[in-house]
Amino acid sequence: MIKVVLTSPRVAPGLLTRAAWQAFEQASVIGAAAGVESPSVQAVVGSGLVVTSVEGGADAQWSWLVSAAASGQAVAWLVGEDGEPALLRLVADQLAREPRPAYEVEILHGSYDVPGARLIDLVQVMDRLRRNCPWDQEQTHESLAKYLLEETYETLEAIDTGDSAHLREELGDLLLQVAFHSRIAEETEQDPDGDDGPWSIDDVAAGIVEKLIRRHPHVFGSVDATDVATVEANWETIKAAEKQRSSVLEGIPTALPALALADKVLSRASKVLPAVETSALGEEQVGAALLDLVRQARAAGVDPEQALRNAVRELADDVRAAE
Repeated sequence: MIKVVLTSPRVAPGLLTRAAWQAFEQASVIGAAAGVESPSVQAVVGSGLVVTSVEGGADAQWSWLVSAAASGQAVAWLVGEDGEPALLRLVADQLAREPRPAYEVEILHGSYDVPGARLIDLVQVMDRLRRNCPWDQEQTHESLAKYLLEETYETLEAIDTGDSAHLREELGDLLLQVAFHSRIAEETEQDPDGDDGPWSIDDVAAGIVEKLIRRHPHVFGSVDATDVATVEANWETIKAAEKQRSSVLEGIPTALPALALADKVLSRASKVLPAVETSALGEEQVGAALLDLVRQARAAGVDPEQALRNAVRELADDVRAAE
């Protein structure tokens, strides 16, 4: 009997399935490719079992397995982190031949990837690029800023087109920017006069996890919230307590495009200034009105982006005066 045990390099060593541990414990002999110092091999050895290192390539390894099985031994083979595709192809080819061998061959999954496991691959690839690629080595937070903005716009475009495959690709490009900036931050030297220092993508993930749990007490706590309005109100209350901002406008990035900036400032301004009566317009009417304003601005030689930004700045001054 030959049992070939597959494991995932994205799972902590030793976290094997019960079937995998039983296969190793019941085996007369356990084999693994020579020179493989994988954490999984070390975990099996650490449990008190003996792992035999088998020299040579896939053919030599298969011959060792066949020889051991033909002698009546129960054999287990621990596949390396690279998946050993050559050996697995050889196993499949041998099993497809007639007559079938006298011994049985079983392939077991010793561990499984959990959701999000491929993010570990991204971290490892990014680490290698930062160490070995001349271009990646030269990048800084500042030099990557333009790519972050570009990838954000491309992601928004993918959403507008409704192309799911395109959106998946663009989200990957955006995720790369998060991984890249996080990798650069790991190399930051500790500030002797402050708390600034190196941090990693684990710190980024930990921060957002803690924030999401803290701002969803109706999910992770005992707060009742039966509708969206209550959820949003709770979110804003918790956020305000966290930020301790001196102005309702604090925290709004002024680099936002003018239209997005205007929307954000108006949203915050509604908490301070009296409401302005406006007529309700549909999406098409709003779009047509905005387009017409841009048309009029062009005819008058006015930069609509800057004109709106100036108007938002005046509104912001009114908000601060009213606070």
